Amino acid sequence: MAHTQHLEDQPQRTCIGCRKKGPRSELLRLVAEGSGSTAVVVDERRRMAGRGAWLHSSETCLALAIKRRAFGRALPGTTGTAAVERRITAGTQAVDTPVAAATTVQPESGSEN
Repeated sequence: MAHTQHLEDQPQRTCIGCRKKGPRSELLRLVAEGSGSTAVVVDERRRMAGRGAWLHSSETCLALAIKRRAFGRALPGTTGTAAVERRITAGTQAVDTPVAAATTVQPESGSEN
């Protein structure tokens, strides 16, 4: 019998857009870029230092987060959300495009094996 981790067993996080809880694997981790920048970036590997905020990868949750000014509350001092917007819109376009599903991503050197 294969070991599978059920979604309810995973750590839960709250989306800053819709305010609904969900498994960590279903949400994007966002962090302040640092170095004096006010930009918010997506932490793809979920390992960047600092305080994180979580957001569903949907345009609806993104719009709600912007409307509620949730980025500034979750990550104080941040204002720029362009990188997050690009990531979410690119992600939704990739789902609609069958060619994107066929591309393979090479793992980074050695650490993820």
